[in-house]
Amino acid sequence: MTSNLAPIVLFVYNRPLHTSKTIKALQKNLLAKDTELFIYSDGPKSNKDVILVQGIREYIRTISGFKKITIVEREQNTGLSQNIIHGVTEILSSHEKIIVMEDDLVTSPYFLKYMNKALDYYRDQKKIMSISGYNRPPSIMKFPADYNEQVYFNYRNSSWGWGTWKDRWELVDWKVQDFDEFKNSKLLQKRFNRGGDDLSNMLIAQMEGKIDSWAIRFSYAHFKYDALSVCPVYSYVNNIGHDGSGQHCGNTKRYENDLSKAPENIKFQNNIEIDKMIIENFRNIYKRSIRGLIKKKIWDLVH
Repeated sequence: MTSNLAPIVLFVYNRPLHTSKTIKALQKNLLAKDTELFIYSDGPKSNKDVILVQGIREYIRTISGFKKITIVEREQNTGLSQNIIHGVTEILSSHEKIIVMEDDLVTSPYFLKYMNKALDYYRDQKKIMSISGYNRPPSIMKFPADYNEQVYFNYRNSSWGWGTWKDRWELVDWKVQDFDEFKNSKLLQKRFNRGGDDLSNMLIAQMEGKIDSWAIRFSYAHFKYDALSVCPVYSYVNNIGHDGSGQHCGNTKRYENDLSKAPENIKFQNNIEIDKMIIENFRNIYKRSIRGLIKKKIWDLVH
């Protein structure tokens, strides 16, 4: 396996404590010393971020424990969305596959092993568009009692530790040129929402300039090409950014995982099909409450 490992690309900004935890966990991975690491450091958004960004850059220059480390320091602030789109595209111009991380993700020691095995296993299965390293914790993500597999297939990809291949990434239309058709079709929106009731609203918000998300457009590409993401039953990733410190996450412990449950050796499924009961349980995590639906109806009536 060590002869053809996917490179890691890590995106960092202004959180030195989170970044150090992310790096230390990656360094403990079994394949770290044989893996190439690319780090993209975004430029400061405002004067108050200059010192933090400088501190991050001083730290990442001291990192060791990987096969090779390449650091890209943005002079200007591009924002997370553009930084990821450009960075992943750049790395995939010279690599066939990639593992993508952000600066608030702590991984199991078996994360890189799982990701590389999955990227190799599903390489020629065009139905699979991405590999997710994260899964929601058992407290909110329920599986049937008789489910004996170690992975499942999902309409929705995860942005918290994931991987893909060059040929899949190149399919993504970042301009979403068929958006007008999508926006005017309740059927298309319903089908997209098979991965969660929030997906269509997020895509509409993205295209109307209310949010800036690469992930919702990547999710839409999964939908457009009738493709799926591979997800582990037990997560290999824990997001430590839900402490109020991030740009895009609130303060909650709802999504925390026990990484000790992630297996070192994992068996993959050949039969690529959606398990309807699992997906229904997954969708329940993203179901809008009755109160939320009423508030949206009122908003639609008065705006």
